[in-house]
Amino acid sequence: MGTIQVTQATPALHPARRALRRGAALLFVLAMTGCATAPEAPPAVDTHALIHDELFPPSRDVIDPAQVIAMTPRMREFLHSRIPNANNGVSLTMDARDMRHLLLDALYNRNELQLEYDAESTRTAAEAFDAKAGNCLSLAMMTAAFAREMGLPFVFRQIYDEEQWSRVGDLQVVSGHVNIALGRRKTDFRVLGNDEPSLVVDFLPGAQISRQRAMPVDERAIVAMYMNNRAAELMSQAQIDRAYWWARAAWLHDPRLLTALNTLGVIYRRHGDTALAERAFRYVLAHEPANVQSMSNLAQALRFQGQFAEAQQLEAQLALLQPYPPFKFFDLGIAAMKAGEYAKARDLFAKEIDRSAYYHEFHFWMALANVGLGKWDVVRTELAKAQEFSVTGPQRQLYAAKLESLKARMQPAKVLR
Repeated sequence: MGTIQVTQATPALHPARRALRRGAALLFVLAMTGCATAPEAPPAVDTHALIHDELFPPSRDVIDPAQVIAMTPRMREFLHSRIPNANNGVSLTMDARDMRHLLLDALYNRNELQLEYDAESTRTAAEAFDAKAGNCLSLAMMTAAFAREMGLPFVFRQIYDEEQWSRVGDLQVVSGHVNIALGRRKTDFRVLGNDEPSLVVDFLPGAQISRQRAMPVDERAIVAMYMNNRAAELMSQAQIDRAYWWARAAWLHDPRLLTALNTLGVIYRRHGDTALAERAFRYVLAHEPANVQSMSNLAQALRFQGQFAEAQQLEAQLALLQPYPPFKFFDLGIAAMKAGEYAKARDLFAKEIDRSAYYHEFHFWMALANVGLGKWDVVRTELAKAQEFSVTGPQRQLYAAKLESLKARMQPAKVLR
């Protein structure tokens, strides 16, 4: 996962080269990408009105920005056992490929580290290495840590138009996408005719790298994204007090990451501090007037405080900016399923899939609609997609079990086909 944005869901409002999969996001919360250049100093911001530590018990978590993309002795030992003399650009294997390919083979080759995609939580670079798993942000950070150890230049890239919506309880979550580009060192051996300036490593299956619209983001933002994601994940687990300190750290680390302030606003709202939540959302909108996540969150906060006229104005503006909110067609499809209108449900689920092709739950419900239509080949295909696009181990196991159960119930001739 790359970035996480969070919005409170309310019916009254907006109803790697080795490809792995996108990461997760959380209420409307967002995280981003960064580059290997020295981070610029964050802009000066008056935090007095937006930070209120007195409302929350002291944090027991160790929140250390320096550890997010740090190498550990175990990581160094792994690197130098796979690529001897990696830090001076010489490979004792005399492999004709450049050091970037040697690094990627060591990390993502099935015969080596055997990393897996897992979006259940956002890990630091070291945690992703130890777990041999991570979402797109964690895997990009881990790759960056190894690249830095080898002296390889790198740039984190935020990808536009690749947002994934999901739901976590009563939170609507949108996750962005992050990848990393590795450059050559000036001292690297060159293969004649190979002047490739950078090598993009993407962790999303089927990623069309050549068509991606990407923006480099500095490393300060990447670290803030990690902390913002942790806040969103803790909030989804109802650990509001812990989530506050992570969102606070994210925004203070990089005040330009307004998604972290949006997350902080959601935390205030769920903590019962609606006026503070309103203040945070208004700050975001003062800098990004068309930010639909904060606009939706602000409208809900205003309704909760009885300020219905302004809430309605914001909702009308939202309807223009986002005429078909996330999950609109999905919710209508669920209603059609309950009414036994399976063909209508199928068509509505197809509309959601058209704008969010990799969300597992949409494919699962598409499978159920086709059960009602007796389209068993489609059912099997959609269940397989639901399993493939799952972002956690338990999800994959659930869909795998459903798929095996379906195969067992089908006629032998159909199973063998």
